[in-house]
Amino acid sequence: MLKKLKILLLIMSLTTCLGLMSSTYSRYVASAKSDINAQFSKWQILVDSIDITSNSQSSVNITPIIEENQFIASDTIAPSSKGYFDIIIDPTNVDVSFNYDIVLNVLNKNIPDLLISKYAILPNTYIEGDTLEFIPIVNNNIKNALLYNKNEPGYTFKPFTIRIYFEWFEGTNEVMNDEADTNIGTLAVNENTVLEMNANITFEQIIE
Repeated sequence: MLKKLKILLLIMSLTTCLGLMSSTYSRYVASAKSDINAQFSKWQILVDSIDITSNSQSSVNITPIIEENQFIASDTIAPSSKGYFDIIIDPTNVDVSFNYDIVLNVLNKNIPDLLISKYAILPNTYIEGDTLEFIPIVNNNIKNALLYNKNEPGYTFKPFTIRIYFEWFEGTNEVMNDEADTNIGTLAVNENTVLEMNANITFEQIIE
């Protein structure tokens, strides 16, 4: 009788253990479904109001401003002329740090003294005539990084303007002599020569 009781207790004990194991296992296999919502970082940059991030290549027209000179007709280029053009960049819809790289070219190869010299960053609060900080342009290239400030709640990049200056250099290191200057003027009469420059702008996200 005692032997039967021990066997019965053993069977009951095994049954209890299996029950606990089954209960534990069921917790492992139990599943739950939930939606995970996370916003993707925005990446849209406007250059002169044109969305350049939606196409691999975009074309933007840039209008130069020629500084007035009492000895030269308005809106024309001649030795000692100076001017600038603006590139307006709007990264309001960008949520990541990024680089921008601008490669500039003067396409008028017959005017080697026409140089792209310096640039300034105009904030969106700029009023014409405000003091600017000028930065020399080396090798016709402008390259800067804009860092996203995630420590500022609701932070957004602000639109800004890059003002790029050029000039028809006259001085001790000039390449063209008086005869070459005159030839350009004569060529302009016969062929309606115009100032030609381009700016190749590249934007790239900073990802570490």
